[in-house]
Amino acid sequence: MDIGHKIKQLRIQKGLTLEELASRCELTKGFLSQMERNLTSPSIATLNDIVEALGSTLSDFFKEETEEKIVFQKKDFFVDQREHYTVNWIVPNTQKNAMEPILLELPGGGTSFEVNPHSGEEFGFVIEGNITLMYGDKPYQVHKGEPFYLSGKHLHYLKNERKTLAKVLWISTPPLF
Repeated sequence: MDIGHKIKQLRIQKGLTLEELASRCELTKGFLSQMERNLTSPSIATLNDIVEALGSTLSDFFKEETEEKIVFQKKDFFVDQREHYTVNWIVPNTQKNAMEPILLELPGGGTSFEVNPHSGEEFGFVIEGNITLMYGDKPYQVHKGEPFYLSGKHLHYLKNERKTLAKVLWISTPPLF
């Protein structure tokens, strides 16, 4: 950990000059400047005084922030192969998020799982093939390159009535797949 850099970031975040921080923790402006440039290291007691003057604690100061994963590769997918469809969980652990995307593969004659009525919304985009969206008791034909968007107030599912594979990017909010 780059202690000097982190101290400088906190100081700037709090809108303090070197002189103001030095005054708050009874240190010299020169010492703080050297510390921020990693030319000197503070003792634990001195570091504690600086961190407290910046409105934090040593435990929070040393807590490493984990970088949020933004991009996922195919190796991150979890594949759930079923008899009439395959679900590719393309973003891991989405149960904690506001939405849940999957890549659904429907072989010829395949039918997806049924989604019971819920209070959320869903979006789908047919990447390959053609599907029939059954929404309540009404069928909707959705072709390659076409999206669908629906509220979850009716039972719904997808069917592939053709002989070729269909792939659908399907996103639900809240997560329910």
